[in-house]
Amino acid sequence: MLGDGMADEPIASLSKKTPLEVANKPTMDYLAKHGINGMVDTVPEGMVPESDTANLAVMGYDPKIYSKGRSPLEAASIGIEMQDDETAIRANIVALGGEGDYEDLVMLDHSSDEIPTEQAKVLIDAVQERFGNEFLKFYCGISYRHCLIWKNCPEFNDFSRPHDIIGRKIGDYLPKSESSRPMLELMKASYELLNNHPLNIERAKNGLKKANSLWFWSPGKKPSLPSFEEQTGLKGSVVCAVDLIKGIGFCAGMNVPEIEGATGTLDTNYIGKRDSAIKELENGADLVYIHVEAPDECGHQGKVNDKIEAIELIDRDILTGVVDYLKSKNEPFRVLLLPDHPTPISTRTHTRAPVPFVMYDSQNEIASGVESYCEKEAKKSGLYLDKGEKLMNMLIGGKI
Repeated sequence: MLGDGMADEPIASLSKKTPLEVANKPTMDYLAKHGINGMVDTVPEGMVPESDTANLAVMGYDPKIYSKGRSPLEAASIGIEMQDDETAIRANIVALGGEGDYEDLVMLDHSSDEIPTEQAKVLIDAVQERFGNEFLKFYCGISYRHCLIWKNCPEFNDFSRPHDIIGRKIGDYLPKSESSRPMLELMKASYELLNNHPLNIERAKNGLKKANSLWFWSPGKKPSLPSFEEQTGLKGSVVCAVDLIKGIGFCAGMNVPEIEGATGTLDTNYIGKRDSAIKELENGADLVYIHVEAPDECGHQGKVNDKIEAIELIDRDILTGVVDYLKSKNEPFRVLLLPDHPTPISTRTHTRAPVPFVMYDSQNEIASGVESYCEKEAKKSGLYLDKGEKLMNMLIGGKI
C-alpha cells in the first residue's frame, strides 16, 4: 500500500506534527503496532526524487540501473510502442498567469486546477492538429499529464519540473541551451494557441485557471524492465490511476486493471481501488501494488487539510477493506505500507529524505512498541534501510 508523497515535515498549524501524525488511520496504526517499522531511502543519492525512481525501488528494481525517465513509462501506459530513435517527453498542461512576454509569466499551477481529462483531450487534440507531424506526436494522458513522442529528438536536459516552481516567474526555468531551443519555441507556440482557446475562455468565465501552455520535462528513451515474475517468482498486479505507475506495471509484465473513476487526485475512486485489489487477489495475484496519488497532489498544492483527508481515505476506504478481506481468507499474508517519497506542504515538491515504512506479517504479530504509523515513531525503531529495493525482498521473505 503506497500513499504517494504521504511523508512530510512538522507543520506549525498542526502543533508541529505531520499529516501522518494527525490523521485518523486506525488500520495503518494497527499494522505499525504489530509490525516491523523503520525508515528507508527510496531515492539513491545523486538522483532526483521523482516518483518513477522511488516506485521502481519499492517494486524491487534498482533505479540506478532501470530509471530512464518517467515519460517512457507513461508512454507505455498510454499504449505507445516506442521506437529506438524516439524520445518520450512529459508534457504538462500548466496554468500560466501575468502579463508581458512568455518569460515574464508566472507558474500558477502545474496541474491547471487538476483539469479533467475530457477537457485536456480537447486541448491536446488542438495541439496535435497544429504542431503534430512525422517527427512530433502528442498523446493525451490523464488530467494534466500528457506525452510528446519526438523522433530524432535533439538533446534536452536543461528542463525544470513545473511542480517545483509554483508561484515563480518562469523565465529562469525555461530551456536555455541551443539544442533545446525547439522545445522552448514549441512551449511558447502552445501558449499562443491555448491561451485564447474557446475552452480556456470558458474556464476563465467559470473562475478556473486557464490550461494555457505545454511544459516539457523528463525526457527518456524506450524503457526495458525485467519481468516482475521472473525477478520474484510472484504474479503481480498494479492498482493505480496515474500513467507513470501503470507504465512500470506494464513494462514489468504485471496485470494493470482499469478502474472507473480513478483520477490520481483527492476525488479518486478509493472504493474502486479497494475492490480492484481484492479482485486481483481472488484472480490469482500473489502480490498487489496499490498506489494512491492523492497525498502527493495535495502536497504540491500546499493543502494540508486535504492531505490529511487523503491519508484517512486511504486507510478507511482501501487499506481497511483489503486487510479485512485477507484476514477472512484464514491464510498467511503480509502488508508493506509506505510512501515513495516525502512531498512536504512547506516546499510543495518532492524531497529525497527517508520515508517511514511498516511490514506486517499475519503469522508474526509483534509488540513493536510503536504507537502509530508516522515519521517520528518509525525513526524511534532505529531500523534504517539504505536502499528501497531491499523492501521487496523483505516483504517476500518476511524478514530483514
